[in-house]
Amino acid sequence: MFRIGPLKLQSNLFLSPLAGYTNLPFRLTLRELGGLDLATTDLVNARSLLEKNSKALQLIASCPEDRPLAVQLFGSVPEEMRDAALYLESAGVSAVDINMGCPVRKVCKVGGGSAMMTEHANTAKLVKGMVEALKIPVTVKMRLGWNDENWTAPDLARALEDAGVAAIAVHGRTREQGFSGTVKLAGIRAVVQAVRSVPVIGNGDVTTPQAVRHMMEETGCAGVSIGRGAFYNPWIFTQSLHYLRTGELLPEPSFSERIRVMTRHLDRMVQVFGEVHGCRMFRKVAPWYAKRFGPASVFNRRIVRLETRAEYDGILGDYIAWRRQFLDESGNLQPNYRSPPMVPSFMQEPDAARRESIPVPKGPVEIW
Repeated sequence: MFRIGPLKLQSNLFLSPLAGYTNLPFRLTLRELGGLDLATTDLVNARSLLEKNSKALQLIASCPEDRPLAVQLFGSVPEEMRDAALYLESAGVSAVDINMGCPVRKVCKVGGGSAMMTEHANTAKLVKGMVEALKIPVTVKMRLGWNDENWTAPDLARALEDAGVAAIAVHGRTREQGFSGTVKLAGIRAVVQAVRSVPVIGNGDVTTPQAVRHMMEETGCAGVSIGRGAFYNPWIFTQSLHYLRTGELLPEPSFSERIRVMTRHLDRMVQVFGEVHGCRMFRKVAPWYAKRFGPASVFNRRIVRLETRAEYDGILGDYIAWRRQFLDESGNLQPNYRSPPMVPSFMQEPDAARRESIPVPKGPVEIW
């Protein structure tokens, strides 16, 4: 049991927001695989939400199966943030998360995202107003600071604890880093040591169950929030929860299981966004599943032009037939495949399972 204020959770592993990706179809896909309890939406502009902007409303779209759910807000006007949070509370969300980590210029220039880490007194006052107005928990997500010379996260965490936040998530990079370089676990540990009792949740570069445990052991954080790692490996929550509880690693999903989950994800995209828009959005999703298929360039070249659900079946069928010539279900060369002296070019694609880092997904996140 893990608690965030009055909210009781069955897991201390969380889905971190990833602009353009952590939408309802993705959240439902992860929840079905297990290990995830509290998930968070893409970041939403508080003012746009109050104005009932259609894009903002789409970002918070949910359903009864998508619970417990936190919505992440960004903004710098206290009244707008408070009123948007009250609207979300009335809509039945489980928690409101304040974005203090987004390094995107368009977010920072209006005083939101990482810019909130430079004005501690004003930020704490804004948070306190939201905490006092709401019955549901208010949490925050921050970075270590603006740059390596200004790790403001520990001081800000203390101020936010005094303001009444229920949990603090820390991405172990600075605003200046963006998503480059490596996560600094020492910075997350400094935040853990700075607060008295509020749970601190670590975030950044978590792609395996071993990385989850390493972050917790090295920083003392109470939980781990996973963003890109969940997109790269949707099974990471159930795998990590099992590993934390038993010390045993679950076997990797089979190729057919990866195909099943990918197809289920597409069907949800079509159901939520319509066939045309859902298929076009899926063009940037499918290649991430394919990173774990083994050789997949044949699949990727066609799937990034996907237009209809029926076309997907044809692309997938052709790829499976092509792949079966060389590889078995486990990704090993077929016994009857006579490999030439040189390794065939299709086998020279990088083994995604051995990646130590993962790229930033393309799409809206490009302007972060």
